[in-house]
Amino acid sequence: MMASTHRIAVIQWQIKELDIEYNHKTACDYIREAAAQGAELAVLPEYHLSGMVPTDPLWAVQAGESAKYLANYQSLAKELQICIVPGTIIEKHTESDRPTLFHNTAYFISNDGTVLGSYRKKNIWHPERPHLTSSGPEPHVAIDTPIGRVGMLICWDLAFPEAFRELIADGAQIMIAPTYWTPHDASPEARAYNLDSEALFLESTITSRCFENTCGVVFANAAGPSEDFLGLSQITLPLVGPIAKMGTEEGFIVADVDMGIVEAAERNYKVRQDLKKEDWHYVYRHTGRK
Repeated sequence: MMASTHRIAVIQWQIKELDIEYNHKTACDYIREAAAQGAELAVLPEYHLSGMVPTDPLWAVQAGESAKYLANYQSLAKELQICIVPGTIIEKHTESDRPTLFHNTAYFISNDGTVLGSYRKKNIWHPERPHLTSSGPEPHVAIDTPIGRVGMLICWDLAFPEAFRELIADGAQIMIAPTYWTPHDASPEARAYNLDSEALFLESTITSRCFENTCGVVFANAAGPSEDFLGLSQITLPLVGPIAKMGTEEGFIVADVDMGIVEAAERNYKVRQDLKKEDWHYVYRHTGRK
């Protein structure tokens, strides 16, 4: 049987903080352009609607409107017959007698407008922790989609091989990672050693994860002036590395992802084969489930 090929778009732009209508329109315009180029899937960056400004009261107000924008993306997916991962959406959860919680959530919307699955960010970056609630011990679960079985991760999750391994053990072959990663995620101390440390981190880690998990990675980051943004949105595969990659410019790229490369990598490295062994000496699943 011949391996499938899927046409995938990654989109990046300079997200305007708290300008939710501008950001949503920009996203929809790019998705339409990607669909016109035959893309089967379009992926947006993390925090793409409002940016990450949790100390501004408007940020919380906009988080309470998230369901409306998710529904808009569902309608657009159905209209264009394209799958969409609308970056991440901040969701506000309020219950009586409990503090308000904010979750950073990624959704996979099918080309018929159906939400096939979602994922709440588990590994919260240090400055986010006072504002966001982690998915904690919930397992990483892969999702069956029109482009195959995918895993969803968000930004700082990239730093944890365990997240990839759990999804690979659940059958994922493509990892989708919306991100808002900037040069300033490195501390002044770290940047004193290397001003480009965060770009080095991303480029090294994304390629390594592809090889060590025999999977593809679809990575969408925010873009803008290089002093404040990294961009580097890319589609990367094992054996060959990035097959399409951006700099810090705004826009999108579309690439044909040949899953035969992923299958060839597995035949070569046999990572999944080892993970399936009953006596395999590592465990990649949570042990504290009820």
